[in-house]
Amino acid sequence: MAEEEQDFTFHSTDAGASETYPSEAGQIRKGGFIMIKGHPCKVVNMSTSKTGKHGHAKCNFTALDIFTNKKYEDIVPSTHTTSVPFVSRAEYTLLDITDDDFCSLMDDSGDTREDIKLPTFPETFGEEIRADFNDGKQLVLTVLKACGTEQIIAKKEDLS
Repeated sequence: MAEEEQDFTFHSTDAGASETYPSEAGQIRKGGFIMIKGHPCKVVNMSTSKTGKHGHAKCNFTALDIFTNKKYEDIVPSTHTTSVPFVSRAEYTLLDITDDDFCSLMDDSGDTREDIKLPTFPETFGEEIRADFNDGKQLVLTVLKACGTEQIIAKKEDLS
């Protein structure tokens, strides 16, 4: 009997398909990241209470949303797992700004993208970027990515 050739089609997903990973609450420290009420946040204060009559030490987190700077608080037993967002940052050279506030950005390898708008938070930050660009300054923008959202969070002048 001859073997028949079969055409298999495989579908793959990105290795980073999940936007968060589990971590024990007691392992998260000030300056770390945590998901609170569905928002990726940076921990600004973390305190641990002693075990009480219900048996668990509790971690009290105070954190700021990394995109809006809104304050969130959460209390989690220290041995329970909580979600931590995958957070990455990348630097891009600003090439152009369109009339509808989209930025044309280029990374170190020369790849360009035009899918990120000027930031609306803090309120005047987007206007500062546009003013600096219109003044002829070469700007390098830092883009923060977490939970499917990307936003420009910092700018610096490229003096090289």
